[in-house]
Amino acid sequence: MPRYALTLEFDGGPFMGLQRQSHGPSVQQAVEEAAQSVVGHPVILHAAGRTDTGVHALGMRAHIDVERAFDPFRLSEALNARLKPDPIAVLDCRIVPDDWHARFSCLGRAYEYRIANRRAPLTLDAGRAWRIARPLDTAAMHEAAQELVGNHDFTTFRSVHCQAASPVKTLDRLDVRREGDTVIIETAARSFLHHQVRSMVGCLGLIGQGHWTRADLVAALHARDRQKLGHNAPPEGLYFVKAVYPGEN
Repeated sequence: MPRYALTLEFDGGPFMGLQRQSHGPSVQQAVEEAAQSVVGHPVILHAAGRTDTGVHALGMRAHIDVERAFDPFRLSEALNARLKPDPIAVLDCRIVPDDWHARFSCLGRAYEYRIANRRAPLTLDAGRAWRIARPLDTAAMHEAAQELVGNHDFTTFRSVHCQAASPVKTLDRLDVRREGDTVIIETAARSFLHHQVRSMVGCLGLIGQGHWTRADLVAALHARDRQKLGHNAPPEGLYFVKAVYPGEN
């Protein structure tokens, strides 16, 4: 069975997340149904990561197995035609070896979080950023963020529903920068805990507003206690950016 790697872009607003859910629409369900209508048999979508309700993707990697070969370009065109009007697009489609797996072959994942730092309500970016009206000290946010880089027990920044075997993760980067009224937080690691990125961003938002200090963030990290979390940022500002695989940049 040929295996096809897909790169997906989607607006997470209408979905209950990427993974199939019994109580609402999901990205997985939409892609699987579109694929089945093209290839003529049921398929299962395997993705590099999961996303919560309202979380977006700029380059989610996934794969499907089909019973006969299709030209990758024609397959992507057919999938995009059948995905309408859902806000999901196949950006790339290619044949990969049978042992390539979107989740288990992945060496790293990158996310970004967007904060609209302005007093005015959001119009074009409604549902696509977290609006914070109070001016943010992005330099203080970036400096504090470096305390979270490296190997740590991230229990404080982990959802109580997280299914990971261990709360210990190695964070490769956590950078904060400003582009006009937009504050962008970029992070990368081999893998993340459930809600880890949103939890880290929520606390950095408190620092940017002057409610927390760098020392408060360190204390929360060392507490290893979810009750010590300052704030969990909303999902609409979070974007899955890319997944990294052997032989790829």
